[in-house]
Amino acid sequence: MKQTATSVVVDGVALITLDNPPVNALSASLRQGLQAELEQAFGDEEVGAILLLCAGRTFIAGADITEFGQPWQPPSLPDLCAMLDGAPKPVIAAIHGTALGGGFELALACHYRVAARSAKVGLPEVHLGLLPGAGGTQRVPRIVGAEAALDIITSGRQIKAAEALSLGLVDAVVDDAALAEEALAFARRVVADGGAKPRIRDRADAIEGDRNRPELFTAFAAANARRFKGFVAPAAIIGAVEAAVTLPFDEGLAKETALFERLVASPESAAQRHVFFAEREAARVPDIGPDISAIDIRSVGVIGAGTMGGGITMNFLNAGIPITLVETTQEALDRGIATIRRNYETTAAKGRMTAAQVEQRMGLISPSLDLAALADADLIIEAVYESMDVKTDIFARLDRIAKLGAILASNTSFLDLNRIAAATSRPEWVVGLHFFSPANVMRLLEVVRGAATSKPVVATAMRLAKRIGKVAVLSGVCDGFIANRLLAPRGAQAEAMMLEGTPIAEIDRVLVDYGFAMGHFQMMDLVGLDVIGRNATERTVMGDLVAAGRLGQKRGAGYYDYDEKRRSRPSDVTGSLIKEVAAARGVAHAPTSGDEALLARLLYPVVNEGAKILEEGIALRASDIDIAAVLGYNWPVYRGGPLFWADQVGLDRIVAEMRRLEAVHGETFRPAPLLVRLAEAGRRFGDGS
Repeated sequence: MKQTATSVVVDGVALITLDNPPVNALSASLRQGLQAELEQAFGDEEVGAILLLCAGRTFIAGADITEFGQPWQPPSLPDLCAMLDGAPKPVIAAIHGTALGGGFELALACHYRVAARSAKVGLPEVHLGLLPGAGGTQRVPRIVGAEAALDIITSGRQIKAAEALSLGLVDAVVDDAALAEEALAFARRVVADGGAKPRIRDRADAIEGDRNRPELFTAFAAANARRFKGFVAPAAIIGAVEAAVTLPFDEGLAKETALFERLVASPESAAQRHVFFAEREAARVPDIGPDISAIDIRSVGVIGAGTMGGGITMNFLNAGIPITLVETTQEALDRGIATIRRNYETTAAKGRMTAAQVEQRMGLISPSLDLAALADADLIIEAVYESMDVKTDIFARLDRIAKLGAILASNTSFLDLNRIAAATSRPEWVVGLHFFSPANVMRLLEVVRGAATSKPVVATAMRLAKRIGKVAVLSGVCDGFIANRLLAPRGAQAEAMMLEGTPIAEIDRVLVDYGFAMGHFQMMDLVGLDVIGRNATERTVMGDLVAAGRLGQKRGAGYYDYDEKRRSRPSDVTGSLIKEVAAARGVAHAPTSGDEALLARLLYPVVNEGAKILEEGIALRASDIDIAAVLGYNWPVYRGGPLFWADQVGLDRIVAEMRRLEAVHGETFRPAPLLVRLAEAGRRFGDGS
């Protein structure tokens, strides 16, 4: 078995090298190896200082979170930090790549930190519903002060080496190639200067003033209340940082430990950890291993320069991939390119990119009014109006134009990909790439595998997603694929309850209270009722609102009335229309009341649809469905997605309520066979197949 920690003594400095690929996670074997090497260095009279280095592409990138919930093997990370803190000889951490979470906490427990110029440090535990549990909440405030520490730890952001140096989080920044050499020289200087062992735990200067500002913590919580809503970790972090200011180090550390243990046991953290692993698992396609070669994508064509086409284009430009952008009119093409430029210039105005980077990206676009310009593209993505006739016509034309070996992709969000592929003589080269709007922002990419789509094409699409900053979820072919099909029942039930007399404000409120950014009707008004309600075949409230010119927020009136600041209030006009449409359609007045009943009506059908999607093989695994909901529809991450949440609620409870609703409302609420089988067997979606 390979050793995870080795050491060699050079000029009186013990160089301990940690090597636990791929990211030197702090697994039990690494912790044990480091402990053994430290004990040896502590007892070696020839050693005057200790230098911690990491092999591979990064310093310790964090704890091994696969060990959470498992029997803990000593030494713990806090034990190692205490060992470093009290080391009889100076300890220097040499940081390259990223030092994150437990890795950065370990570095903070060392006496000195030398960072490569490209290195980044941070404490991202908040994203897992946790706080740094090995002294991070106690040491960082002692360096940067409470206010900066709160920002760093509650945001979980990565801090570049230059900023880390200015904050005092590292002691020196050196060229990447010279890190080992410069860190060794730094260690020699420490020894030559008397071997000082400054400990962060002993510092108080940065927090001295904070002790007279108890309001700092409540003010920070209030200022960030909207951002922290529903999450439990930020409040715990605030409490831990306050303990760093008000308590002696060891007492603050005990407070941090107690808060960490409470968070680990919380359903919110369990949900966030589930999403973390689910996101990574989604990339794995069981029948496509590393032996399936991906196709090299060097140039991309996009058909359609509208909202979706422009957003899709930006993803590839950001990755440095040239785009040929095709439209049917010069006006539409100019408008699309102008929108892309405006988006980039807005980003540059916020300091997130330079003017040169804007021009570099814009320079990658080759505009055209001719599909023939796509003849040499490695990948062509169609992003036009959602019409089967229009799309099949385009794919038939592409079949004659595109080179052999080019991937032909459709951005359709609902239509049958197999019918689209059948318009070509090469259906094995056709795949769905369903981006979510705004396409340059939303991280979800549904990769739709048609009946004939080849394995290399699927492999290429899944790997390309990562290259352009997306999380790919593989879907089979069905109406709406995964995310749109999954959430459709929520909207259907919201509108059904509206006609039955449940106030729309109550329906929206319970969804917001659950954790969604907005309710169903608020979202409709934001998007625009004229955009959504194009294909209605019967009289609807939405149709009547559009006919009355109430198109949503953009007109100051939709389901709600809006003031000049777009603040909503209930509308008498909408109330009257709801009653008229309900009467015309013969819907009896039977409002649903109570948050639990409202949530069951809105979200249990989503769980049921997820069970159908899983059983039909449209999705590979339950966690893929959760990721599609979280990333595609902003399902609150601290709920873990609909199927994870259903496991927490209890599948037997959901089946019982679905059967009660079926007796009242009909087969819409009939529990899916998979849901019933799991409930009767006492199993969960998370148990796997």
